[in-house]
Amino acid sequence: MFGRLASFIHRHARGVLVLTAVAVVAMGALGAGAFGKLQSGGFEDPSSPSDRAKVLIDERFGGEPNLVLLVEPREGGLDSAAVRRAGEKLTAGLDAEQHISHVASYWGPGGDGLVSRDGASALILAHVQGGSTTLEDRTEAVTGRWSGEVGPLQVQSGGGAALNRDVSAQVSSDLALAEAIAVPVTLVLLVLAFGSFLAALLPLAIGLIAVVGTFAELYLLGSVTDVSVFAINLTTALGLGLGIDYGLLLVSRFRERLGEGGDIADALRTTVRTAGRTILFSAATVVAALSALLLFPQFFLRSFAYAGIGVVAIAALSALVVVPALLAVVGERVRPGRARLPWAGTVSRPDAPFWGRLAALVFRRPVVTALPVLGVLLLVASPLLGAAFGSPDERVLPPGAESRQVSTAMEDHFPGTDATGMQIVVEKAEGDAALARYASRLSRLDGVAQVHGPTGTYRDGAQVRGPGRAEAALAAGDARQFTATTSTETGSDAARRLVSQVREVPAPGQEALVGGRDAQLVDARQSIGDRLPAAIGLVVATTFVLLFLFTGSVVQPLRALVLNGLSLTASIGAMVWVFQEGHLSSLLGFTPMPMDTSMTVLMFCIVFGLSMDYEVFVTSRIKELHEGGADGRTAVVGGLSRTGRIVTMAAGLLAVSFFAFTSGSVSFLQMFGLGSGLAILIDAVAVRGVLVPAAIRLLGPAAWYAPAPLKRLHRRIGLSEEAAEPQPAPARTEEERPTHAGV
Repeated sequence: MFGRLASFIHRHARGVLVLTAVAVVAMGALGAGAFGKLQSGGFEDPSSPSDRAKVLIDERFGGEPNLVLLVEPREGGLDSAAVRRAGEKLTAGLDAEQHISHVASYWGPGGDGLVSRDGASALILAHVQGGSTTLEDRTEAVTGRWSGEVGPLQVQSGGGAALNRDVSAQVSSDLALAEAIAVPVTLVLLVLAFGSFLAALLPLAIGLIAVVGTFAELYLLGSVTDVSVFAINLTTALGLGLGIDYGLLLVSRFRERLGEGGDIADALRTTVRTAGRTILFSAATVVAALSALLLFPQFFLRSFAYAGIGVVAIAALSALVVVPALLAVVGERVRPGRARLPWAGTVSRPDAPFWGRLAALVFRRPVVTALPVLGVLLLVASPLLGAAFGSPDERVLPPGAESRQVSTAMEDHFPGTDATGMQIVVEKAEGDAALARYASRLSRLDGVAQVHGPTGTYRDGAQVRGPGRAEAALAAGDARQFTATTSTETGSDAARRLVSQVREVPAPGQEALVGGRDAQLVDARQSIGDRLPAAIGLVVATTFVLLFLFTGSVVQPLRALVLNGLSLTASIGAMVWVFQEGHLSSLLGFTPMPMDTSMTVLMFCIVFGLSMDYEVFVTSRIKELHEGGADGRTAVVGGLSRTGRIVTMAAGLLAVSFFAFTSGSVSFLQMFGLGSGLAILIDAVAVRGVLVPAAIRLLGPAAWYAPAPLKRLHRRIGLSEEAAEPQPAPARTEEERPTHAGV
């Protein structure tokens, strides 16, 4: 099949490129509208109690407070005549906005609790209506009119709606900066790696087609379901990275065959039959890892599966069709010698002496060379033992962000407000007496400052204010809303325990749904934790099956899973050390906080898939030599010498794309970029360069073992690597034998 595909592309190369250009233009026109379809948020489980509470409050009670205006007089005090008039005007103006409801103000009825401890500042709370597609624009419009200098007042905007606005704006800015760094640096490094500007453009062509095609896919998906705006980040980084991976493999194999004396048609056929098959399996392993994200209900995580699977599929298709067509057209011009660059001669040979010598050394002393590497990786992974996981909050933004400043002021100077409290909805509520007992019991819990509901306000079990006009709005049909303001720190262990205690109080009705920020955090962690074993099981099972079909061995998949898991735990452990414990915080400019649960799961799936990408690259060449009759030592040394340079160059270039995210200011993107880049480098150097040869040496002939029934199954349905040409491995391995002492 691959040979026929290569022959067809060689005969019709220019036609393939014309059709590709038309397709790219069409996908670009469609994908340009993707940004208008994507949404912020998506960290919550729609079926969780906290999200159900939010939906009910939005539908029946006008919504939770999601906009906070922090007001400070520029002159005078809060109760001076000029400041009071300005505060009342600000409150009335905000209340008159079309998409604003439930305005509560210090300068309005019941505003005594909306003043700071020192009496120097006050709050105005409101709810901005709209879904995630419109909320950000509406918040931007409202805060543009009612923040900054408003008469004698200085007004800053915060709350959930303003926080999402600031995060989205900062992410867009960070992404633009990361791309501005990554793309030119990558191009320069590709030229250095290939010794040819023309050859360096081929991987970028794959990346460009993959990114443009995935934008079109996200536009279509965003029209029918929720898709996170953060999927754009993965699309660009992964598209460029896979373009580099696949482009390096194809161009290197094409050059190698030309160097062996083949003509353009023969080199193209060999490249597609060998490297093309490897790319197909590589793409399948990455897709298998990303598919696990579809098991999670949060559309933030599911969106990365949509984007990632699309990028991988389009990049693989481009590598199998478009790049061979380009190679057929440019032909001999991709040779390093043709580029006349000073360093071209150093990259012209197909083997890498360093990696051949390293593999030979490891093969002679597998235990001595592997143990130090294992020790270092386990040491780096050790911070995982103290890892804590949470959800993103205002601390992911730089200290100068307005919404973060408001959140910090509320924590430091306001004892507890409806904006940070628990929102409780009782469905099919009982009578007022039962509701009063419920509110009284809630107010006696440690950490609850007061409870406000339809029957009044309660502190320490006693009613301190009876129901009035404002409390009547907390009853809608057979549902009742309560707000429990708390004295616990948001996101702390005490706050999470308090959520559990509130949920254990018997409800005066069918069910009491507890919402609010701390409840959302508890539910998000539980939702991800409940599905994580199934996701890991799916990744392991699909990867094992794919590698068995590729290698015909049951030992090689197990070896790959263990070693990939080791490099992954080391990289996540390093991120705990950096981002949770705060090392390098002054250098990168972030605030230490618990690990972002969603981003850690995402990093696991992405890095695991890319590690398997390199696993397939290396194993395919070792297996090709092994099946050609080479002994274990020759196969490993020859395989590493032919793929070591490709893997390390690909990993280094991909790491540049990920490391570029650390130039931004949103800490969870910094963590994702630094962790992913570090994991890829660990895998390419420590795992592929040392642990893989050591494991194969220690396993001996058992490395390729499979039970007889599975061997028969593999012969029937396995899609193993084809030998490149009849002339093969034995001749090549004889050429490489002297390299054991130093190629």
